[in-house]
Amino acid sequence: MPVTEQGDALYRDLLWVHGLLRQDLATVERLAADVVEGAAADVVVAGVRALETAGPLWRLRASCLHYCRFVHGHHRLEDRALFPELRRTNPALGPVVDRLQEDHRRVAGLLEGVESAAAALDGEDTREARTAAADALEALATHLLAHLELEEESVAETLRRWSPGEPVS
Repeated sequence: MPVTEQGDALYRDLLWVHGLLRQDLATVERLAADVVEGAAADVVVAGVRALETAGPLWRLRASCLHYCRFVHGHHRLEDRALFPELRRTNPALGPVVDRLQEDHRRVAGLLEGVESAAAALDGEDTREARTAAADALEALATHLLAHLELEEESVAETLRRWSPGEPVS
């Protein structure tokens, strides 16, 4: 089937959101490096909180809570709306969709780990707390970037050819 206008627009939207997530992940990686270099706990906590108020996602969606909640919401939407449609329109994508959904569960745990590690720095500025925060930030960045790439590569062809109510062959 040819690329449809609606499917191509959906795919461009997916790439746009993923681009914004990558921008914020660059901040996450800088924070991880700062933690290892000995940045003050309040500086690191402020950096994590900046994702809540100063990142491009917040500026575009001023009513969103913060970056981590946005990622959770984005993944819930994909799980509930996009992935069932991908399964319907291209059943061969079933194993890929299963993997992407498992990735979503892992990312959710990683996001919670970042939030917990950042909060722990508020209470105790120890080498262990710094290492835990750096590790949590690095794990999130590494896994989420790989997830975004897999998703884009795996669903591009089907999504760009998607038309409501029609299976993609």
